[in-house]
Amino acid sequence: CTLEMCLLLLLLLLLLLLLHLLFLHAATATLPAAFSDLLPHFLVEPEDEYIVKNKPVTLTCRSTPATQIYFKCNGEWVHQDDHLIERTVDPATALPVMQVKIDITRQQVEKIFGLDEYWCQCVAWSTTGTQKSQKAYIRIAYLRKNFEEEPLGKEVALDQEVLLHCHPPEGVPPAEVEWQRNEDVIDPASDPNFFITADHNLIIKQARLADTGNYTCVAKNIVARRKSTSATVLVYVNGGWSTWTTWSSCSAVCGRGWQKRSRSCTNPTPLNGGTSCEGQNVQKSACVATCPVDGGWSEWSKWSACNADCSMWRSRECTQPSPGTGGKDCQGLVLQSLNCTSEQCPQSVSGAEDVALYVGMVAVALCLTLLLIVVVLVYRRKKEGLDADVADSSILTTGFQPMGIKPSKPENSHLLTIQPDLTTTTTSYQGTLRSRHDTTGKFSMTNGPLLDPLPNGSHTLHNGKLNSDPAEFVSRLSTQSYFKTLPRDVANTSYGTFNFLGGRLTIPNTGISLLIPPEAIPRGKIYEIYLTVQRKEDLRLPLAGCQTLLSPIVSCGPPGVVLSRPVILSMDHCSDACPENWAVRLKKQNYEGTWEDVLVMGEELVSEPYYCQLEAETCRVFSEQLGRFALVGESLHMGAAKRLRLVLFSDAYCSTLEYNIRVYCMDDTQDVFKEVMQMERQLGGRLIDEPHVLLFKDSYHNLRLSIHDMPQAHWRSKLLAGYQEIPFYHIWNGSQRYLHCTFTLERLSLSTCELTCQLCVWQVEGEGQSFTVDSEFLLMDTNATALAGPSAFQIPYLIRQKICSSLDAPCPNGADWRMLAQRLKLERHMSFFASKASPTSVILDLWEAQHFHSGNINQLATVMADIGKQEAMIFLVSDGEC
Repeated sequence: CTLEMCLLLLLLLLLLLLLHLLFLHAATATLPAAFSDLLPHFLVEPEDEYIVKNKPVTLTCRSTPATQIYFKCNGEWVHQDDHLIERTVDPATALPVMQVKIDITRQQVEKIFGLDEYWCQCVAWSTTGTQKSQKAYIRIAYLRKNFEEEPLGKEVALDQEVLLHCHPPEGVPPAEVEWQRNEDVIDPASDPNFFITADHNLIIKQARLADTGNYTCVAKNIVARRKSTSATVLVYVNGGWSTWTTWSSCSAVCGRGWQKRSRSCTNPTPLNGGTSCEGQNVQKSACVATCPVDGGWSEWSKWSACNADCSMWRSRECTQPSPGTGGKDCQGLVLQSLNCTSEQCPQSVSGAEDVALYVGMVAVALCLTLLLIVVVLVYRRKKEGLDADVADSSILTTGFQPMGIKPSKPENSHLLTIQPDLTTTTTSYQGTLRSRHDTTGKFSMTNGPLLDPLPNGSHTLHNGKLNSDPAEFVSRLSTQSYFKTLPRDVANTSYGTFNFLGGRLTIPNTGISLLIPPEAIPRGKIYEIYLTVQRKEDLRLPLAGCQTLLSPIVSCGPPGVVLSRPVILSMDHCSDACPENWAVRLKKQNYEGTWEDVLVMGEELVSEPYYCQLEAETCRVFSEQLGRFALVGESLHMGAAKRLRLVLFSDAYCSTLEYNIRVYCMDDTQDVFKEVMQMERQLGGRLIDEPHVLLFKDSYHNLRLSIHDMPQAHWRSKLLAGYQEIPFYHIWNGSQRYLHCTFTLERLSLSTCELTCQLCVWQVEGEGQSFTVDSEFLLMDTNATALAGPSAFQIPYLIRQKICSSLDAPCPNGADWRMLAQRLKLERHMSFFASKASPTSVILDLWEAQHFHSGNINQLATVMADIGKQEAMIFLVSDGEC
């Protein structure tokens, strides 16, 4: 059985060999005889391919002359059924051409994923031999989502080089990279200021303002397109100083003054958060202006000899001194003449003509005398013929009194001393009233009252206030010509009706009050007086040079009312109260609207109707006239400083991530603080810290503010710059309303409800202050706005009269009003007190103005006891006795 099997196998092998020889013979017979010895060469070889998603790729192989072509992938022959074969003949050479294609799927490649790369090559046969093509690698294409390195935002200075890094995501094939600015593709060929490196980074060679924008790195291949997060490039410009201007003219017309020059931070102007210029924008220098010299007359020359006209003359010259620097010329005659006496006149011989002249003049005089006698006689005869009943012509003028002539005192003159009825409020003055010192302009007088008649003719007085609507009173004032600039804000206006007992007007929470002492209003007069504070933007005060507004602008009136004694107007000021640093002026607006200097601190004249006492934070103005007043200061050197009040507000409720802190920089006066409080209350803000006081010097340096030490885990600032800055002149001018800066913070979570941080405030090139923001502080004054009569004063009226009668009279041992002024530390104003009819009364008025809220009448009694007056015991009398 084994032998038979071997024979059968041998026969099969012989048969296969025979068939193979036959096949080779047939293939050789088809080739031209000239090319039977050629090796195959490839016309098309397979190339590398990428499988995108699940789409298969096709590999192609073409060869001539070739009898067979098969693909081998990763060392294994591809099954013959997977080949797509196409046979043709090359018409040029008559050689057979054979083309074979195969498809490679994603599954085939993934089978060997991670072991080696998937490759394929084709093998071609001819009668002479075989040839292998190049290997074609098949890869699965992809592009990951995340960039290995993304560009980061930068803030760069102008002309600085910028480098933005970008490492694209991993991918097959590797991704190509392009850059975009604000979604526009950057082409380095068209803009050579850009350069893209081989490792895909972007270089901006010189940053320009136009290069500010959002930059994006874009990676793409045949599979996908990826974008990085945008990087913001901010090109900022640091400020540079312009050249100095020329020096200004000297601020003083005569003597020592100041001149200044300035430069601006505009070369270039800081942009996009660039730093401001360091240093002063204004330089100040002392100067001395040549004073104008008014001309003066020299002595008269000697009289000249008499001339032919019987006159002599003498002269003088304007040379002692000669006028200069804009001074006035001499006033008066340069040449003076005088008739000579007859003895000094040149003698001349009288002829016949002179005698005839004298005779004619005597004859004319006699004729005129006779004519006058005849006229008088005729007039007397006609007068004697009149009826005797009308001979006394005085009856025609009975009952008429010429203007300006005081009539004789009537027998019932005691009626003039009857006390007036205090329940009536009719006005006792008529015509248009104005300041008694205003005599330059002319104006027409009217017959109507200054204020419209009050309705119903009488009112009951409660604490100095009328029962009428305050808004109606302010509206009624505003209809008058002088009062059209009065504010219509009832909250900042106080008014009341007063008689000779006096009273007090107060605007709550402003530090402004008006004390009307007893006997300031003449007996028999009843005045309706108002007190109001002006808004700074409604009434611009002209300021020049280094001047600044130190107080609110306060109006009291009506102006022109007759006062027997000065009233005391109290208002806050914001200077550092160092007299050597300031030249302080009291300004008053006249009827025409012009502001005039009525007082210079330190140069007061007791004869003037105004006087001022400057305390640490308050100014007391004694005035015999009502009107509109303001305190203006001019710094004498850079050591002068204003007090600023820094107040912090925030939103009462915050439902978003943003949180705003508003820092107000205002003059340290109560009226401005009240105004800001009212505005913030309307905006829904709340006070988050106690107000702080800062001394702001006249150094022309701006004020800078910054916030530090925030909890970084919960908060961050949204400001690009490290600080905010308020210009010097906005603060120093004093007329800017609601001057503030806002710090916008962002909390990282809505659950964060607490914030503690440091606010730093400093003047450039100066010392600063810092304080912690962590508490709430608010005080409001609730005192009455108007008090009339005894309730307005701490010293009862009768006691006051006894003190005045006791201390007004000079005392040899000095125990009089002078010692009272010394004990009350008012000795600086001795000359002012001495100029008044009752010095003690003025001292007590000032004490009342200073100590209305905090005064202790027992302390005043102790002072009286120290002086040695028995009247100290009268402070113990009861109110019923007074």
